[in-house]
Amino acid sequence: MPKDIKPGEKRPVVVCQHGLEGVPMDTISGKGTSGYGPYKAFASRLAERGFITYAPQNPYRGRDRFRTLQRKSNPMKRSLFSYIIPQHERTLEWLSSLPQVDPKRIAFYGLSYGGKTAVRVPPMVKQYALSICSADFNEWVVKNASSEDGYSYVFTGEYEIFEWNMGHVANYAELANLMTPRPFMVERGHHDGVAPDEWVGWEFARVKRHYDLIGIGDRAEMEVFVGPHTINGKGTFDFLHRHLNWAKKR
Repeated sequence: MPKDIKPGEKRPVVVCQHGLEGVPMDTISGKGTSGYGPYKAFASRLAERGFITYAPQNPYRGRDRFRTLQRKSNPMKRSLFSYIIPQHERTLEWLSSLPQVDPKRIAFYGLSYGGKTAVRVPPMVKQYALSICSADFNEWVVKNASSEDGYSYVFTGEYEIFEWNMGHVANYAELANLMTPRPFMVERGHHDGVAPDEWVGWEFARVKRHYDLIGIGDRAEMEVFVGPHTINGKGTFDFLHRHLNWAKKR
């Protein structure tokens, strides 16, 4: 909670989501901690800008323990996100009940597996006012199916990642387009090993075209920066200020 909230005032909220094997504290911890490298204390930095921030724990932690949950769920036509989506629905109900929170101005901002969450949860949970996908946006079908590219999940130990028939259902552009007409943004480091720039640019171009053609092109953005798999916290922070209608501090 920002320290300067006045009695009766309602503030915008940013739900700050950790990545694979992460914990909420990673989004808050400062320099010298293990979480600072990828997360850059973005939850606490946004709170310093006047946003209320909340960092939930998602279940992709525990190595084989959560992967076993995913595999057991698949025969029942479920995935991890079958549990994460209702978890976030309850989270938003709770946040909306707080007297300091404006329930119409709650945003989602996730890094890595939190970025996966950014294209799978807010499109389905309509109360989220906007979504930011950091360090994950991808040409998802190629990343899952290729046996040639080093970026492919075929070459990792993340055996839970494959989603039945996903290539015939949606790529990241289609998932992001489900945010329409709500704002959507991608944050991407040139040196991020999740994918080459070309894959990310190709896929985001389809999102931008969709937003442009229906006359809301100013609500879809991508910021690319020189850096690795990390929060950059520049264009995305501006995006939050603008679309959550919260002025920057002078």
